[in-house]
Amino acid sequence: MLKKLTENWALKLLALVFACILWFFVIGEQKLERSYAVPLQLKNMPAGMMVANDIPNMIDVRISGPRTLLMNLQLQDIGIAVNLKDLEPGLTTLKRLEERLNLPGPLKVTRLSPSYIDVKLERVVSKNVTVKPQLSGKPAAGHRVAAVRIEPQQVMIEGAESEVAAVDSVATETVDIADARETRREKVSLSYPGRYSNLKNQLAVEVEIIIEPLPQQQ
Repeated sequence: MLKKLTENWALKLLALVFACILWFFVIGEQKLERSYAVPLQLKNMPAGMMVANDIPNMIDVRISGPRTLLMNLQLQDIGIAVNLKDLEPGLTTLKRLEERLNLPGPLKVTRLSPSYIDVKLERVVSKNVTVKPQLSGKPAAGHRVAAVRIEPQQVMIEGAESEVAAVDSVATETVDIADARETRREKVSLSYPGRYSNLKNQLAVEVEIIIEPLPQQQ
């Protein structure tokens, strides 16, 4: 019995090696599906314009293909790049995102979410707006706020044309004057909740709140 097992051992070992190679080949060629969160990149922004709507940073992609390729696929090797060159201001719907995914040939996209994106481009503009002080509390009894002075009185905002057009003033952070008896001078931050615009340079202003005694009644 042992003799039969050891006969032609070289051929039997070679057959075993080929069987193992074939097994690994078959396993490697089995189809597999995996999900990836793929980064979305916007390229070639037209000069003087900006995106003025919410764009997802990542796209959920489900990919199928040979097991060996999928197991070796690295996230840093794939991405979706959207070319904005020559787009005009307004809303543009970009479809067929899967065609912008750089994948090896045998791999296929089976699902994409979202499958398209809307890109709203607007011109970047700037303008000066008035600074408005925000006060809380009341001066001490027998005192009043005689005046409020701000330096500078205007600041510049910059951003998407439609948002900038709707803004006419910027408020300061709230200054508490409760029980104040004398003039206050403070450097106060500006509170600007812009979504697609921002303060261009000035982030704070000097505020002088002049507190004086009420006039004595005769």
